[in-house]
Parts: sequence; C-alpha cells; structure tokens
Amino acid sequence: MKLLYYPGCTLKTSAKNLEKSAFAIMDALGHEIAEMEDWNCCGVVSSLTDDDLMHHLATLRNLIHVEDQGEEKIVTLCDMCCNTLKQTNLRMKEKPDDLETLNLFMDRENDYKGTVKVLHFLEFLRDEVGFSVLKKMVKNPLKGMKIMPYYGCMLLRPREVAIDDAEEPTIMKDLLKALGADVIDNPFKIECCGSYHTIEEKNLVSNRANKITNFAIERGADAIMLSCPLCRFNLDVRGKEAEKMYNNYKQIPVYYYSQLIAVALGLDPKCCGFEDHAVDPVLLLKKKGVFEK
Repeated sequence: MKLLYYPGCTLKTSAKNLEKSAFAIMDALGHEIAEMEDWNCCGVVSSLTDDDLMHHLATLRNLIHVEDQGEEKIVTLCDMCCNTLKQTNLRMKEKPDDLETLNLFMDRENDYKGTVKVLHFLEFLRDEVGFSVLKKMVKNPLKGMKIMPYYGCMLLRPREVAIDDAEEPTIMKDLLKALGADVIDNPFKIECCGSYHTIEEKNLVSNRANKITNFAIERGADAIMLSCPLCRFNLDVRGKEAEKMYNNYKQIPVYYYSQLIAVALGLDPKCCGFEDHAVDPVLLLKKKGVFEK
C-alpha cells in the first residue's frame, strides 16, 4: 500500500526521530510512504472563532494539494498538524459557504472538493494495519516494562476530530499490550503538558512535567509513551530541568510510540534517534532485557 504523508515542520527539525522510526515501521510492514509534494506549514493551531477564515487558508492549501496529487487520504505524525488538518477539513465539509469563500480567495489554487480523509499514524496502525498484526511481528517483547500512555490534548480534543474517546482513550493501551508491555493507567494521561508555555514560562511547564511524571511513578511506571513532539519536549527536556526544582524528583524516560514499536519489531535502533532525548531511553531497555546489556 502506498500512503501519502504530510510531515509538517517539526518532523523535519526537532522530531526527526519520530519520522525516521515511523518510516522504518512502514518499511517493515511492506507499505510505501510518500511525502506529499509542495506542502506548507499547517498553520499550527485551528482558529477558535467562527468568523476567522484566514487561519484555515494554510491548512486548506495542503488539502487541495492532496487532491491535486490524485489522493483521497493523507496521514500525519504530528498531533498538532493532524488536529489542525482535521478541523479545517471538517469545517469545509460542514460549511459549504466557508469553502466557497476560501476557494474564491485562493484563485491560484484548484478548488477543494472535500474528498480528503486525514489520518493520524496511530489511526492507520489501529484501523488499517491492526495491532494484532504488529503483535505477530514482535521479536523483542517489552516484557517487564511498565509504561504509562500519555495522550495530551490534540489527539482527543475536540471530540469531533478525536482519534479515540476523549475521557477514556484506549488506543495507546491496546498498542502497548500488543507490544508486550505492562500498562500503567493514570488520570493525568489526558492533561495538558503546558504546550507553548514552554517558550515563555519554562518553570510552569517543568511543574506540569513534575506532576504528570510523579503521578505515573507513584503508580509504578518505568516510562511514559506519547505521540506529540511538543509533549515529548515538555515531559522529557522540561522534565529533566524539573529535577533541579524539586527535591527527590527524577524524570523517567519518555518514548514515542513509534520508537517502542521499532524496538519491539527488532528494527535497527539507529532509526529511533534515542540520542536526541534528555533522559536516556536506552538504559531502561537494557535493564529490562529488551536490548542486550
């Protein structure tokens, strides 16, 4: 299967390891992934006001270019990009007057016909590959690893574009079970990590990392698994910085789900880019016997 892929900005900068590990998984599954042509920034966040159409322009241009390439499906890895693309796509399909206005405004682009389906890579793995297929391919089960799945905001809000139940999501839990890990549940799994406050309010975000991680540790978690590049930075980097702020606090490793899939499938560890993390993720893998010591 050939899958058209929208990378967004972060996957080409601070989240290269998320992209590289996901590509390795697709190759192992026998699927071809092709980066879409002439993509631009998604716009980062979807507008919260009904009368603001300008903030949908950048997103809509990407959807138009998917149609221009003759495709009806686009997959993303970034939670923020997925959320933004899905919200614009939904609005264009539900509000034809808005779509007509934007199509007229972008007179150098083809009109958007509303044929595109936006998928998060996790959705693709769950709905079109199947976690049962991944389970059969596991060579290095994550046995003995107690991992807390962390969703953050963008995968589950608003409900209209969520990839799972907004209050009790299970997609990451089901994935971890397929990989052989022990799942540690945590009410903080749907709490915000602090998001863009990480720029001007670093201590605030470190405080969030401290609360989220401590709650996980109290329940016996060895590590956290997530999907969002911004969440990874905040829980990993700002979490490491929180060690200096709070006595007896020590940040635990943070993994992208794609990294843990790659490890479990026995793929080349180089595709995981573990060296880019603030807290070394390899030490735990060795301790649990997933990697050779």
